[in-house]
Amino acid sequence: MDKNSLLLKIARDAIESNFNPEVKIDKEFLLSKFSFLNEKQATFVTLTINGKLRGCIGSLIAHRILLDDLIYNAKAAAFDDPRFNSLSFSEFNEIKIEISLLTAPEILEYKDFEDLKKKLIPNKHGVILELNGKRATFLPQVWEQLPEFNAFMVHLCQKAGLNPSSLSALPKIQTYEVIKIEEE
Repeated sequence: MDKNSLLLKIARDAIESNFNPEVKIDKEFLLSKFSFLNEKQATFVTLTINGKLRGCIGSLIAHRILLDDLIYNAKAAAFDDPRFNSLSFSEFNEIKIEISLLTAPEILEYKDFEDLKKKLIPNKHGVILELNGKRATFLPQVWEQLPEFNAFMVHLCQKAGLNPSSLSALPKIQTYEVIKIEEE
């Protein structure tokens, strides 16, 4: 089994284990057989049904090993995303799982909104916006739904609970990239 298939199976098994107690993840075996699962890695798990978001939870900073981060975020995306009810078993059979493996965020220095627009690379950069103790992120994949820079930034401000006029206050911006793994 290749790395991507293994990660997708772990995520699916993590979710299914909530419905079926016979589905277990043998962490000891996996960690002994696949050393990359022992490396610290930040992940996001996104669930969709028929192309519509059904849950998305993740870590921005690598603070636990890949195996644990993936299991935690898969379950959280299915059962703890505050925007949705817990995933039902009938929905479980319809979900498509997407895993994002994140690079470490880096601060993006910029002078003004136009400078920021020049430096952010759509479809490549995930963006973390932070101001006045409020923070939000969009994965690089969000550029597909919001390809226009101004709309992307306005929605990111709203997600953080900030007024879009906050952009004139030059919020802290960090960027990261992802390796995206998705089910067929």
